[in-house]
Amino acid sequence: MVKSCWKPLVEGEDNGDGGGSSSGRVDGLLWYKDLGYHLHGEFSMAVIQANNSLEDRSQVESGPLSSNHHLGPHGTFIGVYDGHGGNEASQFVSDNLFSNLKRFAAENQSISETVIKKAFSATEDGFLSRVKKQWLSKPEIASTGSCCLVGIICNGMLYIANSGDSRAVLGRLERQTREASAVQLSVEHNVNQETVRDELRSKHPFDSQIVVMRHNVWRVKGLIQVSRSIGDAYLKRAEFNRDPLPSKYRLAETFFKPILSCEPSISVHKLHPDDQFLIFASDGLWEHLGNQEAVSIVSNNPPNGIARRLVKAALREAAKKREMRFADLQKIEQGVRRHFHDDITVIVVFLNPKLIDTSSLLGSPLSIKGGEF
Repeated sequence: MVKSCWKPLVEGEDNGDGGGSSSGRVDGLLWYKDLGYHLHGEFSMAVIQANNSLEDRSQVESGPLSSNHHLGPHGTFIGVYDGHGGNEASQFVSDNLFSNLKRFAAENQSISETVIKKAFSATEDGFLSRVKKQWLSKPEIASTGSCCLVGIICNGMLYIANSGDSRAVLGRLERQTREASAVQLSVEHNVNQETVRDELRSKHPFDSQIVVMRHNVWRVKGLIQVSRSIGDAYLKRAEFNRDPLPSKYRLAETFFKPILSCEPSISVHKLHPDDQFLIFASDGLWEHLGNQEAVSIVSNNPPNGIARRLVKAALREAAKKREMRFADLQKIEQGVRRHFHDDITVIVVFLNPKLIDTSSLLGSPLSIKGGEF
């Protein structure tokens, strides 16, 4: 029997009530919330564990986006946090990023690129402070980090912020064909992309080893594939790249400026009535499904349970690549499962154009987190 990493939940159908702090359901290594309601429509969430301990975290928050509920904006916040080296960083982001955003939004009485960047930076500073406090007793925390993908829907605008290699994709109705087409909204920071390697080389012109290929995979300093993240203190502050950090993470030479960055790439879109839904997912999904493939699955199936359907489509592809049956893949326990696929988090957010500009008047606050014990 596969051991679950979550506390058992009450049996029964996921009623998708969407109000308050609704919880999801658990099926072995799968956590899911088949249907819920945010200020701008419906949403669906699913998380599958592959690692020994689940390293992904995620959340949907809908209601006030400011710590001053009366003056600040209302809207929907979506976060996908793909941890690596452990779950300390992704858990910290889940616990702190949204509250940091609300604090800066209250100061500015609005959502903006500046507010989002300040929230990312404050979350980074908070985690690096924790690393410093725990450095001697728990040095391995310096090598844990998290990719961070955020979407914010507010006043008819969509903000996408990404640090790492998770991805946000829009499903947009094409009026001529009546089909949904995929529009990638996020910029990824993975050195398997030549543009990202070039960016790092330009920032570190005197380091010929800033990106190297190991086992047919490009890595920053031979250690990590992403060039931006929250955490990974050992590649941001030289004080953490020494004893007692495990030797496999230590660089032979010191460095004088951060190798990785936490700064997100941000894009801003005015929502259009043809914008039907958004897919937010960790790279574990996109490793097996293309953008258009995922959009077509969402477009051609009911919203209820659609995130779970996407996860299962990715798992079927993972099984096919290894020439095994899907049913046999499902029997493999966490840890060993990582040889077949990564932790996968998916959040599908549907957009009701009638609700986009009147969100401050509708609905009760919602807060739900996926992938927490």
